[in-house]
Amino acid sequence: MSALPVVAQQAAPPAPAAISTELQACMKVSDNTARLACYDRQMNGQAMLALPASPIAAQAETAQPGAPAQVVVAPPGSMPPTGDTPPDEGFLSRFWELSPADKRGTFNYTAYRPNFFLPLRGMRKVNQHPSSPSRGVANSLPNFQHLETKLQISLRTKVFEDVLLPNADLWVAYTQQSTWQTWNNEESSPFRNTDYQPELIYMVPMPSGMQHLPFGWKWRLTSVGLVHQSNGQSDKLSRSWNRAYASFGVERGGLNANLRVEAPLAKSNDKYDDNPDIERYLGNVQAQVNWSPGRSIASLTWRPSLSGRGSVELNWSYPVNAEHPDGLRWYVQAFHGYGETLLDYNFRQTSLGAGFTIFKF
Repeated sequence: MSALPVVAQQAAPPAPAAISTELQACMKVSDNTARLACYDRQMNGQAMLALPASPIAAQAETAQPGAPAQVVVAPPGSMPPTGDTPPDEGFLSRFWELSPADKRGTFNYTAYRPNFFLPLRGMRKVNQHPSSPSRGVANSLPNFQHLETKLQISLRTKVFEDVLLPNADLWVAYTQQSTWQTWNNEESSPFRNTDYQPELIYMVPMPSGMQHLPFGWKWRLTSVGLVHQSNGQSDKLSRSWNRAYASFGVERGGLNANLRVEAPLAKSNDKYDDNPDIERYLGNVQAQVNWSPGRSIASLTWRPSLSGRGSVELNWSYPVNAEHPDGLRWYVQAFHGYGETLLDYNFRQTSLGAGFTIFKF
């Protein structure tokens, strides 16, 4: 689920006013190559465009107690910070570029959901006979093991800025999640399932007059979106569904929450629907709470269901090197319920995986 680029200091930083004047001078250079060289000179060749790895990992860029001060600079082509720049509005604003000071332009690819590699993921039981009302039961599957690998890659980019409403942006995103029988040498280590999820997101920042909520919470954003999810398989293993959603993001210090309400886009005939009863298992609501106590980052996601099914997922990460909280991180994920993968949407699963974040953009 970003901040303006952060420059790690190895020497005393220039005064903010000087940085502003020098970068403004660079903006007046018309030649792209010369302008970029100007930015490099002003920052002594130390500038790095650091984007958060996910809405959760964005919190890792918050200065830790005892850490040196950081200089925040604007990327080439955008307005540098000045004395008139409003104070930081929180990582939700940085991640989704909700304020003019956070805008980075279009087609800057960065991460969306966490990108992770869990080489060890243990399952309480394995779905050896996946089924759905419209596809029947699949019986001729490899002998899957309880220990496998799980990995996820998730990217996004903004395609339009300031669309229809003030500071509202249109984003596209793509997430791919795979479960891989890495340790199953007897079956040639097959991929058990891969889910593909393209998404269209219209992100609207809330006006300052509407942000304030009780107990110090702030309503930062509202978004609407369209999402397709499928596993790309055929016949009895095929699973897919399309849905529209509206979500609402709130924040208070190092704690933020998101409520998402979904509306499936029904097909004309259930016999063409790979999983017509998926709502009974996954429901139409998702609530997520993210917490950043120090260098740790924790996320709890709950999908309730009126049928008594649903799911709960807990994610936790911590930097491998505590001095670099935005670098490589340990990653642990626990899941219980239905729908960890589309193939298992109606199969109750309990799993625990451990590994690393893969990369960030």
